[in-house]
Amino acid sequence: MNDRQTLFDAVLREDFIAFLAKAFGTASGGDSFVPNWHHEAIGHHLKRVADGAATRLIITMPPRYLKSITVSVAWVAWMLGRDPTLKFVCVSYSGELAQKHAGDCRAIMQTDWYRRIFPGTRIRRGGGAEMDFGTTRGGGRLSTSVGGTLTGRGGDIIVIDDPIKPEEAMSETARRRVINWYSNTLTSRLNDKSKGAILLVMQRLHEDDLAGHLLAAGGWEHLSLPAIAEANERVPLGGGRLHERMAGEVLHPERENTTRLNELKAVMGSATYSAQYQQSPVPAEGLYVKAAWFRRYDRFPDRAPGDMIVQSWDTASKEGVFNDYSVCITALLRGQQVFVLDAFRRKLHFPDLRRLAIDLARDRKADALLIEDAASGAQLIQVLREERPDGVPSPIARQPEADKVTRFSAQTHRIEAGDLFLPNDAPWLADFERELLGFPSLRHDDQVDALTQLLAWRRPPASRISIVPPEIIPLED
Repeated sequence: MNDRQTLFDAVLREDFIAFLAKAFGTASGGDSFVPNWHHEAIGHHLKRVADGAATRLIITMPPRYLKSITVSVAWVAWMLGRDPTLKFVCVSYSGELAQKHAGDCRAIMQTDWYRRIFPGTRIRRGGGAEMDFGTTRGGGRLSTSVGGTLTGRGGDIIVIDDPIKPEEAMSETARRRVINWYSNTLTSRLNDKSKGAILLVMQRLHEDDLAGHLLAAGGWEHLSLPAIAEANERVPLGGGRLHERMAGEVLHPERENTTRLNELKAVMGSATYSAQYQQSPVPAEGLYVKAAWFRRYDRFPDRAPGDMIVQSWDTASKEGVFNDYSVCITALLRGQQVFVLDAFRRKLHFPDLRRLAIDLARDRKADALLIEDAASGAQLIQVLREERPDGVPSPIARQPEADKVTRFSAQTHRIEAGDLFLPNDAPWLADFERELLGFPSLRHDDQVDALTQLLAWRRPPASRISIVPPEIIPLED
């Protein structure tokens, strides 16, 4: 019996997945652990961190698939058992969640079986509160919430677990707060900037959530585990083993099968489901419009009697990496049909904006110039009306009504009816389509705003279009 116990303890010390299975009962209140290949995939990537082979790791996966128990609770306890001098900083979106993870980790470390297999790791008496406990060897686990104070404290490994609430993810202010705190505060807490590790484990919520921001910056290993595979893939499990995951395969059928996932999608809606369960904040089929609704043309249509060239501007107030773009969509209007000829998109200071607005209008021989009467657009309208540059129609000021989603939704029937024509190929096309299909889940929506303004414009009689400053043409009801 002692030999069997000794062997079992040795396995728990060396094999994290075996340790996870044992620790799960303590952390979950006695529930049984149901193993699956994705636990081994996570374990493989965590081993790379433990061995120093990876210092930046992102794991994205659906909610309720044991990501927190696996990484924030069991793995931290296991690592402290193997090296009680390690210092962890663990972060979650709220103090309550951080406290729960800390309490579960501490509970595991105080069990008889843990103390037996890791005799060299003991929680120091009077070693701090539940959110901040230390070992007798100088290591420990400090827990905090996003925005929390970390003055004077550091860690060898930082674990970020669900840094933003799902209900706050659509708020740019909330997302920016998380990203800024990570960049300005959390990253400076690594004890060794070159060897220290940062792990982020979360469900995707928005294209510009923390995972999206870091992946765009580069330099991170990424394990993405969608609820249903969208393509064939080979997922490493460690020890040279691979899981051959086929398109359509459910991540953990014992937990949620295809029927259950489809029910969740119907309740949550495709946008939320695609982000949280498929780890894809922009579903391929689109949120408000479908790619199949776009009609195509091979070459620019020849201008016919009655056609108009219209340019629609959505301008930004200032240049900067987090600011919006200035966008000009040039289209040929033929009755109800809208042929998009070009989508200009750039971050501009006002002098460049003025110059390019004039150049684009002249180059395309624009008949009408729609400019949103807001931010730098209001200044552009005033300047163009005062200067009256040759070959440039006097700008038509557009006052947006309602919110962006409401305005765009009001025009989607025209796209569905086949009124919108896009080229088969153009340098700007991929970004343009992606923004239309991903709205409103993307960081930028300037092209959507410019197109909405164009589609909503009621074409006036020809006599109303002139290079002489006209009265502002009111928005339709």
